[in-house]
Amino acid sequence: MASDLKIPINYTEAAEVLKTSLKLTGSPVAFRFVTKKEEIPEGMQKFDKTVRHCTMVDHARREGKIFFATSENHECNGGAWSLGLREITETLKNGDFYFKLGKFESSAACKRTIDRVSHLENGYTYATLYAPLEKAPFIPQVILIISNPWAMLKLSQSTLFQRGGRIHAEFAGIQSVCADACAQTFLNGNVNFSLGCDGSRKFSGVADSEMVMGIPAELIPELVESLKVVTAAPGSKPGAK
Repeated sequence: MASDLKIPINYTEAAEVLKTSLKLTGSPVAFRFVTKKEEIPEGMQKFDKTVRHCTMVDHARREGKIFFATSENHECNGGAWSLGLREITETLKNGDFYFKLGKFESSAACKRTIDRVSHLENGYTYATLYAPLEKAPFIPQVILIISNPWAMLKLSQSTLFQRGGRIHAEFAGIQSVCADACAQTFLNGNVNFSLGCDGSRKFSGVADSEMVMGIPAELIPELVESLKVVTAAPGSKPGAK
C-alpha cells in the first residue's frame, strides 16, 4: 500500500504516549477503509468470524489482533451501511428497525435520526482494516480510543491546546463506534466523542465507565505532543492508576 501521508508519522511512539499518558488498559486502534482488494497489505489475514464492527475494534484493542474484514464479516447491518460496505436496509431507512427496538417514540423520530447518521456511500469500501496502533501494517485513517471520562478530558484539552475554541461532539446513542467514531471522523476530519451505544456496550467490550473517541490519523502528531504537556501541567488532575 502506498503511503497517502506526505509527512511520515511514528505510530509506535504515538501509541506508547497515548497508552502511558492516558493510562489505557488496551491499545489505541488503527482503522482504515480500503476501496479495493489490492490495497490490503500483503500478509494481512481476513477475519475468520462474522461479528460487529465494534467487536472487531475490541479484538484489536484488547487482544492485539491485526486483520481485515469484508462485508460478509460484518454482522451489524447498520454498521456495515455506515462504513460503506452495504446498502442500507429498508427497515433502517424507514425508521422501523430502531422503533421496534424501543429506541424512539415513533418511526418518524427514528428516521430523522437515521437521515443524519454519518455514512460512506454504498460500495465505497471493499474492506475495513484493524490493528493495535503500535503494530499497524498500514497507514491508518482513523485512530480509535476507548477509555474513561478522565482520558477523554485530557484528549479534549489536548485537541484544543494549540488553537483553543470548542469541540462539537455529535452522536445519537446509536451506531457509536461505526458511524460516530469512524465514518464521521473520516468524512469531516474532526475528532469526535461518542457515548457508546447499546450494541457496543452489550457485545463489544465497551464498559459502562468508558467513552469512545475517533481521531483523524493526520492529527495524531499534534495531539500527542499536546498530550505530553497537558497531562504534566500543574493544574492537571492525575487519572486513577
